[in-house]
Amino acid sequence: MDRIQVRGGNRLNGQIRISGAKNAALPLMVASLLTDEPLTLASVPRLTDIAQLGEILAGLGVQIEQQPQATGSGSIGHTLKLHASTIASTEAPYDLVRKMRASFLVIGPLVARCHGAKVSLPGGCAIGTRPVDLHLKGLEAMGTEIELSDGYVIARAPKGLHGARISFPFVSVGATENLLMAAALARGTTVLENAATEPEITDLVHCLQAMGARITGTGTRTLTIEGVDRLKGASHTVLPDRIETGTYVMAVAAAGGEVELTETRADLIEAVIPLLRDAGVSIIPTAKGIKVSRNGAHYTGVDVTTEPYPGFPTDLQAQLMALMCTANGVSRITETIFENRFMHAPELTRMGADITIEHQTAVVRGVERLRGAPVMATDLRASVSLIIAGLAAEGETTVNRVYHLDRGFERIEEKLSAVGADIRRTKG
Repeated sequence: MDRIQVRGGNRLNGQIRISGAKNAALPLMVASLLTDEPLTLASVPRLTDIAQLGEILAGLGVQIEQQPQATGSGSIGHTLKLHASTIASTEAPYDLVRKMRASFLVIGPLVARCHGAKVSLPGGCAIGTRPVDLHLKGLEAMGTEIELSDGYVIARAPKGLHGARISFPFVSVGATENLLMAAALARGTTVLENAATEPEITDLVHCLQAMGARITGTGTRTLTIEGVDRLKGASHTVLPDRIETGTYVMAVAAAGGEVELTETRADLIEAVIPLLRDAGVSIIPTAKGIKVSRNGAHYTGVDVTTEPYPGFPTDLQAQLMALMCTANGVSRITETIFENRFMHAPELTRMGADITIEHQTAVVRGVERLRGAPVMATDLRASVSLIIAGLAAEGETTVNRVYHLDRGFERIEEKLSAVGADIRRTKG
């Protein structure tokens, strides 16, 4: 099994190109099921989650062609052409769906287009239960009969879907995406209340609109969808990855130096920038993206609570914790989105961090320095937090189980080494 080895102490200088957003690319790929015409997506990151979803879609009958995207620093991302001219199967089996939660998104488009689907209950990383109840209740409101059998959801809508008013009891990105796609082909009007407003939702809306969907309320908590008989093909470029953007901002803050993050935007991390500026990190928007620097001056601890967008994202909580390990003073990080999402704290403690967990809050008392150590990644965001800690630590840090990294960070060791980090991947 591969591992990442990081020797800390090097400042980072240069440019890092931000990839397309994984969390936008996955539902966009699923949207190809809604039309018999080709959907072309540019800036799709090269990640195992993307490849696994491609395998699921291929099993449903989607033909997928991919082409690399040449850049000044080599090939980052690729363009996918997805063509579901016919649906060969409406079953997404356990062996594939168990590997990633996002694959459950196929159920809405399949029911909308084919009036039925059999989809395994999903798997994913161990950061909480994240049930799919809201997906199923929404489909039921739109006329779907739901049966649970042997770990599968069997959905039937023999007369097709119809519009409905659906009010989410809490914000759910996945349920918003699933029902948004299903409603695009439903008869009549569907209103999604308390919908998620993440940039990835807006990106999906823009793509669906290019395909002919009638959607209003973009970027608000209320989305109104006027169903159409059919959608057409389209071309769409995936938006920049805000989580990768925030991750590299914190990596530079931890290691020191000056790095420009290109092909991204400051507005994607609006909740992050003021927080890190308060901590003493310089973050300046540029024509190409964002310039991050910390040269000499130390930074101070900050308090934060994770919240649905536009609040501080849970997917950057672990990275912030790694950064705060060597800040002056005490930081308090409260996690409100997922349970079990402090599993990286014991691994950071192995490196000398002073972290105490009090219910939903991690109290981080800054130490003068971290020490390199062998550590174990427990999930995607935790794994990259250990790399950030390794950049700031004395000596060598070995991060094991880095297959988590390959799910969500494209060529991370190459991007960091290009700006001066002493980092390498070794085969285990």
